[in-house]
Amino acid sequence: MKRRKFLKIGGVASLGTLMLPGEVQANILGESEKPRLTAKNLIFMVSDGMSNGTLSLTDLYARKLLGKPTAWIQSYSDSNVKRALMDMSSANSSVTDSAAASSSWGGGVRVNNGSLNVDPEGNFITPIWQKFKEMGKKVGCVTTVPITHATPAGFAVAVKKRNDQSLIAEKYLEKGYDVLLGGGQKYFDGNLRKDGVDMYAKFAEQGYFVAKSKGELQKLSPNQKVLGVFDTDALPYYIDTKREQSLTENIPSLAEMTKIAIQQMEKHEDGFVLQIESGKVDWAAHGNDIGALIHEQLQFDEALEEVLKFAREDNDTIVIFTTDHGNANPGLIYGKNVDDFYTQIANYKCSNEHLLNLFSKKDTVKSIQSTVEKMMKIELTVEEAEEILSYYTGIKKEDDGLYNYKKVPFKLFSEIQSKRNRVGWISMDHSSDYVELAVYKPCRVKDFIKKGFYQNIELHQMMLKNVMVYHNKRIKHYYE
Repeated sequence: MKRRKFLKIGGVASLGTLMLPGEVQANILGESEKPRLTAKNLIFMVSDGMSNGTLSLTDLYARKLLGKPTAWIQSYSDSNVKRALMDMSSANSSVTDSAAASSSWGGGVRVNNGSLNVDPEGNFITPIWQKFKEMGKKVGCVTTVPITHATPAGFAVAVKKRNDQSLIAEKYLEKGYDVLLGGGQKYFDGNLRKDGVDMYAKFAEQGYFVAKSKGELQKLSPNQKVLGVFDTDALPYYIDTKREQSLTENIPSLAEMTKIAIQQMEKHEDGFVLQIESGKVDWAAHGNDIGALIHEQLQFDEALEEVLKFAREDNDTIVIFTTDHGNANPGLIYGKNVDDFYTQIANYKCSNEHLLNLFSKKDTVKSIQSTVEKMMKIELTVEEAEEILSYYTGIKKEDDGLYNYKKVPFKLFSEIQSKRNRVGWISMDHSSDYVELAVYKPCRVKDFIKKGFYQNIELHQMMLKNVMVYHNKRIKHYYE
């Protein structure tokens, strides 16, 4: 069993000395001595499944069509933002899944793909959000996929199987986490859960404000615990939400959820920790859906702008922004007039998922051509429309794309788009990329990003070391 301790120090402590697992060295200083070298708050942002190609393509799109760089790339000119590369391997593979990746940060140990903070020997590991909660901090998770999905869960719970999302919902309530915003109604609604348990009622009984739409979320009282669940599974793709007024009115954006999460926790005297995920970057990459992918990454970027603005004004918050693994590795391929081809993506009015789910076996070649031209300004050849139709008449079957529940022809359509936009893909699944790791920190925090390359598990202790409770002349630190 791992030993867990709290350190409580009267007066202000200098934490610039060496800190080892199981041991803390600190100098006790008077009130007029050195300021602390830690931060009060932590915001950890994950663009799930973001290959370096996704980051580059989104910045290129933003510069050419929005007239400015992305907040992520622009932040690299900020002297308070440091960056490195990070190896995201799991315990049993160089290619990780989101559960093992999140657990490497949440538990500080590499676990097998599919597990959440349960090591290969079967030991349950205390996740970092639970540690911070025990320290007295407020704790929150925000995502565009089910709030019970792998990435938020890796910070917050330990369960053997990532797919046991109904159990994860119960664990969240058991731990009393303060802000939970995302999708996943089927894991909370008693009419949708296999066991029939009404988790909404259970959360409400424990004092949570329960919101199921953006309008309801806006009625939230300050400092109240909140569970906001805004769709049955994941939230719609951002490109689709912005197109449909009903979705815009009912589904909050990642930036809107982020702002509310910060507002609910920022005044807490012991500080807060918040995890934010743009989860459908990964889903779009699995579908090789460039329009959805770009807009999901832009949605992440809007949330990042919100977070960095808060952190600069607050001056007591560390912000980590990164990804858990690459996925499909998109890239703009060399060729004549490549920039003109790429900017055609601005004509895509919906995700490929939305478009391809409009079709059925009742369609014709002409109706498919007409719909694609209307929604994406792509003029299909007769042969291309015939091949698309063949998937709906049963002649062909689609097996690619992890989140392709209705087996629509994602791969075929992405290949048709690639001829027009010059974006190439290596696959429809995760890759072993070393990922971007970026950190914004108050100037006084010295120990984040001191080298150019990290192992994923190193972040766990770095967070525990640099984020502490500090009020009433007291520092409290959780360590193992």
